[in-house]
Amino acid sequence: MRRTTSRLTRGLALLSVLALGATACGGSDGQDTQEPVSASDVQAALEKGGTLTVWAWEPTLESVAADFQKKYPKVKVELIGERSGDKHYTALSNAIEAEKGVPDVAQVEYFAVGQYALTKGLTDLVPFGAGELKEKYTPGPWNGVTEGDAVYGLPMDSGPMAMFYNKKVFDRHKIAVPTTWDAYVAAGRELHEADPKAFIASDTGDAGYTTSLLWQAGSRPYKVNGSTVGIDFTDPGAEQYTAMYQKLLDEKLIAPITGWTDDWYKGLADGTIATLVTGAWMPANFESGVAGASGDWRVAPMPAWSAGDKTTAENGGSSLALPALGEHKELAYAFVEYANAGDGVATRVDEGAFPATVAQLKSEEFLDKKFGYFGGQQANRIFAESAMYVGEKWSYLPFQPYANSIFNDTVGKAYVSSTPLTEGLKTWQDASVKYGQEQGFTVEQ
Repeated sequence: MRRTTSRLTRGLALLSVLALGATACGGSDGQDTQEPVSASDVQAALEKGGTLTVWAWEPTLESVAADFQKKYPKVKVELIGERSGDKHYTALSNAIEAEKGVPDVAQVEYFAVGQYALTKGLTDLVPFGAGELKEKYTPGPWNGVTEGDAVYGLPMDSGPMAMFYNKKVFDRHKIAVPTTWDAYVAAGRELHEADPKAFIASDTGDAGYTTSLLWQAGSRPYKVNGSTVGIDFTDPGAEQYTAMYQKLLDEKLIAPITGWTDDWYKGLADGTIATLVTGAWMPANFESGVAGASGDWRVAPMPAWSAGDKTTAENGGSSLALPALGEHKELAYAFVEYANAGDGVATRVDEGAFPATVAQLKSEEFLDKKFGYFGGQQANRIFAESAMYVGEKWSYLPFQPYANSIFNDTVGKAYVSSTPLTEGLKTWQDASVKYGQEQGFTVEQ
């Protein structure tokens, strides 16, 4: 399943953050600490039944909802999934602000969880027993739904990163598949010299991809402690990333093609874009959008910053959360646990979702699956190993959607002009600091 882009429009970011940011330092009125909810309370709610409203675009949830209703016939699940990304968050933020029409369950991507959690927009699931589920999940997704001792959702999927590469192109030019980022740059040079129309990758500026590379490099630009945040793109990890990526930009080794466009799919299909470093949710997109290149592509581990280092990062992924103003908390939690920790997980994995759960990632059936598109390769073995080596202690800003929305106006200058990447990151930092201060956050640099 395609990861929804985190490059939200400026208008959405202002709307969603302003709608929530007014309470950034003070919280919301009328939302007391949740009393403990026992398993018998949840079971009683299921037996009583009712209508559950779920806002989520993840397609495998259709089957999960159908199975859930068969198991609990008194419960009706209204799955509203026509919105995704900016439209989804706009609608959710508007409903929370108006205190009307708030869903019982909402899909919230990991980068946006902090924004809603800090402003009391989400229910802490610890009183329902969610804290006991920690060991079910890989570290990256669990980190994405927690803050301190609070749990603000259950991980639905994950995006441990790997490198998809066009084996046909690499073989044709006798180029070794890179295992480090230095080798990746070198391979880009070899490829472009051999065929000036071919590029090692494409990129016109993507906040999610950039933060994923920073994450893997050991950079931790964001520090969050309640309404106090830190923003700093000058640590050693950031310096390592900018030094490498600046070479790709300066030497024009990256195709100036924006992801998810017709030109992008064409480049992946005809070999002019030779690699794609992204999340493990990508295979289905190759199969549907680049069908003509079936058999040409393979999967390899994400290039490392130093030989032998297995550290990776996440790119994409979502949780299912309970908005604080939702009316059917027990039913909502029952559905979320069923979908993300119970029988629904196997259903979703069977339909192509990439799991966040350790049991699925370790199962022989999952690991042994052969991908015809990738020449029969057991690609899940690479994805599963990547999931186990995601760098720890990564944080997003509580206004990350806004920060991402201004990426192309700041860092993006480095992709289309002579602006150095370090200067673009500094501009992004300054603009994010300014915005955070305007919203009432204490921002440290």
